[in-house]
Amino acid sequence: MFSKKNTEASGRDSSTNRAGQGTTTGHNMIVANTRLTGNVIAQNDFRIDGEFEGGLDCEAKVIIGEGGRFEGDIKCANAVVEGYFKGHLNVREVLYVKESAEIFGEVVTGKLVVQSGSIFEVKCKMTDQNSADLQVKDSSSNGNKKNQVDKLVKSN
Repeated sequence: MFSKKNTEASGRDSSTNRAGQGTTTGHNMIVANTRLTGNVIAQNDFRIDGEFEGGLDCEAKVIIGEGGRFEGDIKCANAVVEGYFKGHLNVREVLYVKESAEIFGEVVTGKLVVQSGSIFEVKCKMTDQNSADLQVKDSSSNGNKKNQVDKLVKSN
């Protein structure tokens, strides 16, 4: 059943040819009950269901699962947060904050989707890759305790 003859006939040895080797697809994952400390650079999607403390620079999507915890800095293309995040989060495109999420710190993102029930206690800056930045500005000078969004045009 697992003879050498079968692996030679197929032209590959299944013990060394793992799925995803030599390809640019696949997911990176930190599973539950796993703790990682340090800095990671990833080209593919990265899912965190365990604990991660440090820095993550990801060219694709970062997902912090409902049981996941991240403390540190993340830079990525897209992000989905269902668990706990504390630190600096820089998302080039879209940040999805699910109802189970708890986010503390600073966020910079292109687009933001926040579900009710989530905890979103951050300083948030919205960016547009075209010609303008959106910035949260405290309007306490006029007695209004709500934050207002002012559009700031980049100077040329």
